[in-house]
Amino acid sequence: MAAAGSSSGVRIKDIGSLTLHVFTGRWFMVFASLLIMSVAGATYIFALYSGDIKSSLGYDQSTLNLLSTFKDLGGNVGIVSGLINEISPPWVVLLLGALMNFSGYFMIWMAVTERIAKPPVWQMCLFICIGANSQTFANTGALVTCVKNFPESRGVVLGLLKGFVGLSGAILTQLNNGFYGNDSKSLILFIAWLPAAVSIVFLRVVRVLKVVRQANELRTFYNLLYISLGLAGFLMVIIITKHKLQFSAEHAISAAVVISLLFAPLGIVFREEFKLWKRKHFPVSIATENPTTSTVTGFVTIPLPIASPVKEVSCWKTVFDPPERGEDFTILQAIFSIDMLILFTTTTFGVGGTLTAIDNLGQIGRSLGYPVTSITTFVSLVSIWNYMGRVASGFVSEYLLAKYKFPRPLMLTFVLCISCAGHLLIAFGVHNGLYVSSVIIGFCFGAQWPLIFAIISEIFGLKYYSTLYNLGGGASPLGAYILNVLVAGRLYDNVAHKQLKAKGMIREKGEDLTCTGVDCYKMSFLIITFATLFACSISFILVLRTRKFYRGDIYKKFRDAADAEDAAHTEMTVRPIATGEPSSTIPMER
Repeated sequence: MAAAGSSSGVRIKDIGSLTLHVFTGRWFMVFASLLIMSVAGATYIFALYSGDIKSSLGYDQSTLNLLSTFKDLGGNVGIVSGLINEISPPWVVLLLGALMNFSGYFMIWMAVTERIAKPPVWQMCLFICIGANSQTFANTGALVTCVKNFPESRGVVLGLLKGFVGLSGAILTQLNNGFYGNDSKSLILFIAWLPAAVSIVFLRVVRVLKVVRQANELRTFYNLLYISLGLAGFLMVIIITKHKLQFSAEHAISAAVVISLLFAPLGIVFREEFKLWKRKHFPVSIATENPTTSTVTGFVTIPLPIASPVKEVSCWKTVFDPPERGEDFTILQAIFSIDMLILFTTTTFGVGGTLTAIDNLGQIGRSLGYPVTSITTFVSLVSIWNYMGRVASGFVSEYLLAKYKFPRPLMLTFVLCISCAGHLLIAFGVHNGLYVSSVIIGFCFGAQWPLIFAIISEIFGLKYYSTLYNLGGGASPLGAYILNVLVAGRLYDNVAHKQLKAKGMIREKGEDLTCTGVDCYKMSFLIITFATLFACSISFILVLRTRKFYRGDIYKKFRDAADAEDAAHTEMTVRPIATGEPSSTIPMER
């Protein structure tokens, strides 16, 4: 009985040890980050609830575009979250983001449902800026942490996690249909509480871990990719067949399937963490016939290099004396570098153009006479292809870089050129062209982000990546303001006023200003096309400047550091076979 009890106790102890190992492991941290990212894209479905804001609060298109610009400003300017992450653990950043997400979107929901008095425009801009800015906190807390934990797979990590952000619009839409039905006002409340709840649940799971080289690392990420492709495929089927579904069991079932697919990576996480736990608790024994160390201690002594103290120099004195590309730049060195200026300009006019198209997709569809169901389909298509663009650019660019030394800036240039086709389809109002345009713009918008963020990490290093990552993203709201508010919004209102004048009508104060026809956005998207071509030319300059850098082995220092870390922490107990001493034990976790 005692033996049985002892055996049972060991098994229970092992189960507890395995459970603790799984929940504190790096792969469970990746899973937590995936869930956080999968609900962090509320800014991408603005077109679904912007009509409620416009009609409930009596805004014209310029005012709505101003609100959209503050959304983009909040969603992309993450300098604050980056600086906070430099001096605090990721859970602090995630908690602040959760609080901002709930407070910002909850106040918008209160205003739209008239539970509070109609706020002035500046307050609505503040609410949506705060709510959208929570996305940068989620990105900084989860995505930046994963990149630091897997530096040799950064392109894959960025593609996968940013892919889930792109997919989050469709995920949130399907889950909202399951919870509340096809109610766009309830969608605002839903995006207020769900992302905040998910971040709070995983506050202590997401953290920076010691970098180690793990077996099957890339294969594991590919397995996670396959599950995400299954999720994207299911969402695509639901989008295509949605006109046949009514809010009843169908929406509830589709929401349940989405949730199941979101948690499917847990199987991969458990498998990989079990392998690591097994190696840790049941190490491989190696016997040697020719011991090279004393049998008294039984350990090989590995001399460790003693680093000489480095004298700290003020960052202000080194602003214009940057290190070689690939080394760790200071924040000021990166800000004042020509490479960052080129990336910032490219993002301003490249991402700014696609962002303008996405933000105005609902209004574009209405002006061209598409039905409401088609407009919802456009938004979902953008979300799906946004995801496809992100994972494709992340995984494909990593493969091409490793195998052919194909530079990421060149791929970014190609993506910008392709997006021009989507802009031209909108400009000329091609019959049913908005379906194709949604696919092109969604793909290109998504593909740009992993490339931009990977380029920043490769050129400027990872030491201050939290801040530099958000600095690079801060260019898109500037482009959105120029192209969305100053160009698209004003030209739309000008055409709308001309149409009213031609009909002999006068717009009443607080009345919704609506424009119909191809002319509403024709000139706007011709201008956006030329701006994007300018971004292509600027991006190609970066290709020329970094061609030598990308021909080299840009990840060599991470492999060398990981090998040195493994050697320094590996204990080897050696025994001569003839003496019968204990065999050598080498921990195999890598």
